[in-house]
Amino acid sequence: MQQTPEQQEFDFYINLGKPTLGLYVRKGAGLPDLAHPQQWQLSGHVWQSELPPGIFQQLAANGHAFQELGA
Repeated sequence: MQQTPEQQEFDFYINLGKPTLGLYVRKGAGLPDLAHPQQWQLSGHVWQSELPPGIFQQLAANGHAFQELGA
């Protein structure tokens, strides 16, 4: 699927200790602000249009967004 130029892409990480916890950050941003970045594994990439409701607003405000998966 081809994305339009205004679509933003985000990296999605899974917490290895709690695999029901996900973290979205801007593509390529990495995890420099986390105390224990080694506890997170890159799971893939997500386009803005694929984000769950409310997640994009958190990303825009904070630069990252956590999501409890399966909730």
